[in-house]
Amino acid sequence: MSRQVLDELKQQISLLDYLQAQDWRPTRRLSRGRLMGLCPLHADHLPSFLVDPNKNLFYCYGCGRGGDVIRFAELYHQVKFSQAVALLHQWRGLPPILRKAAGFYRMQLHRHGEAVAYLYQRGVHSPELIEHMRIGYAPGGCLRGWLTQLGFPLQTLRQAGLVTGAGYDAYIHRIVFPLEANLYGRSLSAASPAHRFLPGAKGGLYLWEQVQQCPELILVEGLFDYAVLWQAGFHNVTCAMGNHLNLRQYRQLCNRPRTVYVAFDADGNGSGQQAAQALACQLREQGITVRTISLPEGHDPNSFFAQGGDAHQFQCLLEAAR
Repeated sequence: MSRQVLDELKQQISLLDYLQAQDWRPTRRLSRGRLMGLCPLHADHLPSFLVDPNKNLFYCYGCGRGGDVIRFAELYHQVKFSQAVALLHQWRGLPPILRKAAGFYRMQLHRHGEAVAYLYQRGVHSPELIEHMRIGYAPGGCLRGWLTQLGFPLQTLRQAGLVTGAGYDAYIHRIVFPLEANLYGRSLSAASPAHRFLPGAKGGLYLWEQVQQCPELILVEGLFDYAVLWQAGFHNVTCAMGNHLNLRQYRQLCNRPRTVYVAFDADGNGSGQQAAQALACQLREQGITVRTISLPEGHDPNSFFAQGGDAHQFQCLLEAAR
């Protein structure tokens, strides 16, 4: 990517607007329009984060890091430079194309029996849930043509990650879940990588705006875990899309006093439970009450319900959580 393109990107995106989109708020106004607030890059207790909107630059006197909006995106989302640029492109103007793509995928879902059969296999069958999560299906081979007919240039499709460098659809035979600035695709085929995101960060906790006021939350790893719990009536659930939270997700959980029930995978190698215990320690240090749900060995919430578990049985696991 040329220096000119990068300079144009930085000119088009206000650092202050981007910070405020990540829930940053200034606590003090200084001379020459500068702003000071808590640093979103580390656990800050005294305002040490300086923003100069006129220069589009930031600097933290606490952790010693600073730079432009691309550097902030790198640090905040914990991604590489190229991913930070892709994320900023999405934030600036690519979400409309992602919404169009998600709408196209939703139209495809019930046109392909293999996709519906896969959802049933995973315990997902409620039309209300499918609408709630806006679940779609990427059959492959047709998204590019549809979007170009709508007037989107091929280069824009490539920038968004919707097509490959060779011009083919990036998502083929995948169940698709729209996120806040990304699309997650779960492969139907064991021959392809199971999980895939478009370039850029996965974002915050899933559908956070719907549960952020809940005094009690259930936190799961995967979107299919979320799906079966929501379908069973547990609407105070959210998903981290993995068992390692990014900084934004961690801050979201800590934004008010609450109880978090962690329902990570009880996999054979113990990685899910180890991650749950590590997260519990971190959250308790911030004053959050944490309960760890003990699922039957080898199960995650999705397999628990898909293999016959019900809401009453899961409620018993919640009440037994420690």
